[in-house]
Amino acid sequence: MSIDMRENTNRRLKAVLDIMAAGVWTGQDVGGGAVLAEAIVQVPLNAQESELLSGGIPRGHKNLTAATAKLVKAGWLRKAGGWSITDDGMRAVVAFPDANSLASALDQGTPVPADMPVPTAPIEQPKAAKAATTVKKSRPRKAESAAAPELFELDDVAAAGKPRAASTRSSKKRTTAVAAATAPLDGPSQEPAPAALSVPASDSVPASKTTSSPQPRAQSGAPSDAQPDAHPNAGTDAQPDAVAIAGDFSTLLGAPENWVPSFDEVQMTLDTSDRLWTLTADMPAGYYSYKVAINRGWDENYGAFGVPDGANHELHHAGGSITFRYDHNTRDVSTD
Repeated sequence: MSIDMRENTNRRLKAVLDIMAAGVWTGQDVGGGAVLAEAIVQVPLNAQESELLSGGIPRGHKNLTAATAKLVKAGWLRKAGGWSITDDGMRAVVAFPDANSLASALDQGTPVPADMPVPTAPIEQPKAAKAATTVKKSRPRKAESAAAPELFELDDVAAAGKPRAASTRSSKKRTTAVAAATAPLDGPSQEPAPAALSVPASDSVPASKTTSSPQPRAQSGAPSDAQPDAHPNAGTDAQPDAVAIAGDFSTLLGAPENWVPSFDEVQMTLDTSDRLWTLTADMPAGYYSYKVAINRGWDENYGAFGVPDGANHELHHAGGSITFRYDHNTRDVSTD
């Protein structure tokens, strides 16, 4: 990744935390796809970052999606069951007020100060003093522009959870950027894969073991607010023959190997009353990643936010019993 792209990714990563914190302060529940889209609106993609990958998603969006795993690893962001910012994440917004300090803290593993209170409102920045100017009488003074810079406010979040600029002007100019930023993508992740069971997963399935069993396609992509009509069978009652939760914890469920969706131990059971597929298991505390695989193979699989061939689901489990619920209408998974 070039220096410019790395700096832009760090700026967007800071924007992600700021947007999530603003959601807490205003009582708005903002979806992960909408957060990523707004971060890219705030820090637009350059020419290199706008290059579309094989899945039709800009390279810069893919880099940002992979980088959010750092926030999960730091304990500042949770993705299981929907994105949410932790108390330490709220503290990090204040403790690391700019992109450079935040990136340095993530790279060096710097924790937020233990005695720092959780902020309950944005920290106002002191206004810079205006420099005195002299206007020559012979030179007409230019009229001040009436246009004010747009500021992101979560009061303007629509019911669908997509942030927009706090302005009375039309937001049509953002439609293209948001649409491109929330689509699924393919291609290998730019981020290194963290160790299984100890840190959050990157956007690619680990290939640490060589096996004759079929492996999933290259796992990468950007979580998005995928709607049911994005999938061929969404909104219908058609159900697959089998649904598996395959991930780096498959062996904890009794399967011989991780990331192999053909084993009986990782198959879910369809509840005909609510049309949800479920699997309940006892798992030790840790960070895990997984995907949904259909009909015991990787030909059809769904990642975070129900995106086909999308980014891995990431789970920070406190330990104990956990139930996975897969809805084939949305292709997404919830846990409790």
